[in-house]
Amino acid sequence: MFYALLYPLHHSLNFLNVLRYPSFRIVMAALTAGLITFIIYPIFIKKLRILSFGQSVRDDGPESHLKKTGTPTMGGLLLLTAVIFSCLLWGDLENVGLWLLLYVSIGFGAIGFVDDLKKITKKNSIGLSARGKFTAQIFVALSACLIYSCNFSSMPFSSDVSIPFVAVDKFILHLPTWLYIAFAVFIIVGTSNGVNLTDGLDGLAIGPVIISSFVFLILAYVAGTTVGDFNIAAYLKIPRVENAYELSVFCAAVIGASIGFLWFNAYPAAIFMGDVGSLALGGALGMLAILTKNELISALLNGVFLLETVSVIAQVASFKLTKKRIFKMAPLHHHFELLGWPEPKIIVRFWIISGLLALLTLLSLKLR
Repeated sequence: MFYALLYPLHHSLNFLNVLRYPSFRIVMAALTAGLITFIIYPIFIKKLRILSFGQSVRDDGPESHLKKTGTPTMGGLLLLTAVIFSCLLWGDLENVGLWLLLYVSIGFGAIGFVDDLKKITKKNSIGLSARGKFTAQIFVALSACLIYSCNFSSMPFSSDVSIPFVAVDKFILHLPTWLYIAFAVFIIVGTSNGVNLTDGLDGLAIGPVIISSFVFLILAYVAGTTVGDFNIAAYLKIPRVENAYELSVFCAAVIGASIGFLWFNAYPAAIFMGDVGSLALGGALGMLAILTKNELISALLNGVFLLETVSVIAQVASFKLTKKRIFKMAPLHHHFELLGWPEPKIIVRFWIISGLLALLTLLSLKLR
């Protein structure tokens, strides 16, 4: 909004020329979203307490979680609002990629909102049915990918998939459009549910979300930025994505809003994210992987979310086939809780793993 309304005035007001630099708008997007969450969350938490929007804890979960019953939830609603507002202020609203990220975030957030609301009204941990939730997620992801495939000039479509640590001029997968769209939907829905499964301890999910968003900020910036005649993507031998730097504004807004949320979600949490936040953020990370052409390497970057998801799949499959459980409880973080690890130790160690995976992902930019 600021970019669209104020930048045209830069001819008469020279200081507005700074708006044309993505780096400036990236910083401002992070600061704006961060300030919104830091300032409003205390009021938001009080309002949720008045409305009795408290968390319902699973009866079959770790006993230590029972004391968290009643903690305000749906904190992701303010986080998502801050991201949207910040992007509308500082993003280039002519960029289709930015709108696709907002669409997926709002769509998945709406699914999570309905799920959270059902849990609150029924006073239990059962919300939407698995079938209903997955159907809605697939619809949002599929519609976003179909819009992306329309090949807008501000965000050109590509069904090519690059291989991590392999230069694009050496080898790249050329997928049919229909197969790529199916693959993209799988990534978006899978990442969304991975973040949702990870969101089981205070601050556990939001830490890796911040780390992944920071890496995607870098990936988007280098994929779409040219400095003079120097093409950064060509130099690094990664896929070139026109105008991808604008996606960095969205990443920055997520980082700022998430840091503000973490201030209140850190152990012991004063508020929980809820599905409205975890599904939205996970869907956005999945869409970022598609738009920045980092589909496969996102599995490494989002390794914590992938590990949590695999632990649930393995647990269910093992019990159905052998009537035995691999872990004491799934997702994986509950297994470590039942082993006696203190909650803060699990959280920090998962963050450390996420940070190491992020470094490996960034290393792939040079090792090709």
